[in-house]
Amino acid sequence: MSLESQMLQYLISGLTLGSIYALIAIGLVVTFNITGIFNLALGEFVTLGALVSIALYAAGLPLVAAFALAVLFAAALGALMERAAIHPARKADATILTLVIITIGVGIAIRGASLLIWGTHPYTLPAFSQHAPFTVGGAVVIPQSFWVLGLAVVCVAALFAFFEFTYLGKAVRACVMNRTAARLVGINPQRLSLAAFAATGALGALAGIFITPITFATYDMGFMLGLKGFVAAILGGVTNVPGAIIGGFLLGILEAFGVGLVGSGLKDAVAMIVMIAVMLVRPTGILGAFRREG
Repeated sequence: MSLESQMLQYLISGLTLGSIYALIAIGLVVTFNITGIFNLALGEFVTLGALVSIALYAAGLPLVAAFALAVLFAAALGALMERAAIHPARKADATILTLVIITIGVGIAIRGASLLIWGTHPYTLPAFSQHAPFTVGGAVVIPQSFWVLGLAVVCVAALFAFFEFTYLGKAVRACVMNRTAARLVGINPQRLSLAAFAATGALGALAGIFITPITFATYDMGFMLGLKGFVAAILGGVTNVPGAIIGGFLLGILEAFGVGLVGSGLKDAVAMIVMIAVMLVRPTGILGAFRREG
């Protein structure tokens, strides 16, 4: 394979990885903007989406039905997490740090439950398309990569339409700008918080389902995915969705090139290096820094 083909292969791999990181980062940013906290258990919802859909498919359900039920389960669990853990802590005037620690604890509990139910075995799902891999400029592209990229595009378009053209989306934006003023005009931030946790749980499950045909699903896969989604959110700026998307794709590309040019040992280190560099150079993230300087 020529050098140009290798570079293109790394780019394609980076875009596929970046799509998943971007989806997780979007979930983190949306939850943060509405509730003021990072849901650091989101990576575990990626795991649940993958493993629950695998279990339902193995039980004999059609693939689409297994996916739909897994997403609904993750959304319901996200809502339960908010009502049973986050909401009572807020009523008790818990600090933001306490709420974040609660999400970490929920994530650890979900990971432990996943270990008990599914064990340490790796699982996979059949590819959504049975088409043979494509060759583009000497690089090999598997059809599932298009599904992952398509999911990212659809989710971004749906979020844009939601925030721009729906009443609830405008209510969310109002709540982000000024929670007290939002209450005065009849917007209930508590309901929005519930919806945010449910929606981001579903989003995480979708990411897990779409990536599983490419890589194996394990009980602990969500930890690093959630961490990298968090880094992507910081990289793009934690207060805007476009920044989360850019951060996710940029992190995925950097990771793919780091692994390809240096070695697989750098795979997980790239995210930490990027996070430290961003916090030192541009603490507000790429888009946040540009907007401030402009």
